[in-house]
Amino acid sequence: MKFTPARRLTQLPPYLFVEIDRLKEEVEKQGKDVIDLGVGDPDTPTPRYLIQAMRRALGESRHHQYPSNRGLPEFREAIARYMKRRFGVALDPATEILPLIGSKEGIAHLPLAFVNPGDTVWVPDPGYPPYGTGTILAGGRPVPVPLKASNRFLPDLNRLKKLKRRAKLFFLNYPNNPTAATATLSFFRELVRFTDRTGVPICHDAAYAEIYTGKPPVSFLQAPGAKAVGIEFHSLSKPFNMTGWRAGWVCGNREMVSALAKVKSNIDSGVFQAIQITGIAALRNPGPHLKKINTLYRRRREVMVEALQRAGWPIQPPQAAFYLWAPIPKRASSRQVAADLLTRCGIVATPGIGFGKSGEGFVRFSLTLPDRRLKAAAARIGKLAVWPKR
Repeated sequence: MKFTPARRLTQLPPYLFVEIDRLKEEVEKQGKDVIDLGVGDPDTPTPRYLIQAMRRALGESRHHQYPSNRGLPEFREAIARYMKRRFGVALDPATEILPLIGSKEGIAHLPLAFVNPGDTVWVPDPGYPPYGTGTILAGGRPVPVPLKASNRFLPDLNRLKKLKRRAKLFFLNYPNNPTAATATLSFFRELVRFTDRTGVPICHDAAYAEIYTGKPPVSFLQAPGAKAVGIEFHSLSKPFNMTGWRAGWVCGNREMVSALAKVKSNIDSGVFQAIQITGIAALRNPGPHLKKINTLYRRRREVMVEALQRAGWPIQPPQAAFYLWAPIPKRASSRQVAADLLTRCGIVATPGIGFGKSGEGFVRFSLTLPDRRLKAAAARIGKLAVWPKR
């Protein structure tokens, strides 16, 4: 019997990290030691106090039943307190907050709530792939919005104003993956004014809001009027080393939150309650843990940036996230540089083109490896003549 998949599956690009894993396996079969700086998956364990909270929750039988799709009231209240304390943003836990099975899940499902076949969605380029793939699965058409170094990897809103066809959604992400760029409150104020004029709702992904070296990143929802025009996604994965736990939330405009909740009620059964209880513990007093991990990533940034600079790479230390967005020579392609790093140095880096056309000219390094492995990677990169000697 021949099985024919739906046309929408043929429209999906190959998932970036699946191809990287395949190449990595080929090199490892040759007996080479591979240092993987590709995927951003924290290497340090989930904090002990959160594991203990999870163990206590697992001992309560009430947490082993179907959870509410809206999430535990106490988890939503903990999220509201965190958003108020951290960003000064007031949210109604009953109508403006929805727990998610990781922010990726909510991002990918959101187009199902708003996008009809053929509708346009603006997605950042370079950007996190699920913005575009979620749009395709909903029958929409992702339209790349270039993020250029010359504009600090922010979208050119003046250019978007001139587009004749308006989008149903506009995805943005700061601190940004893959560029590690940040946005100011001034930019978010401008974004609110922009969407007031265009009527395009904002979907801001703030998964890296707690990973930073300098000033704490701001929330889109801090801008006056933001709740009237958009929503924001948050995640426990990166700041609390909980990538495998799958917990996050969306917050902001109550109509958008409600629409996503309706989609999810027909697809999943909510977040495991024991994980929500652990999330409450994470958000209650995150300061000591976050200070510790940000010190860790600051040290790792310094190691890698200094090594790349010594090797001739024109790179400056980023202020947030745990990635380095490293420029490559104009004569080279990001796929070729990534292939050279893998085959000649045993280092997995992500080619910028995998994040969109505007990602060409860069490769991304993740800092989620132990210090000794990062130092080894830095030494290997220093021996690869990517940039011509001056």
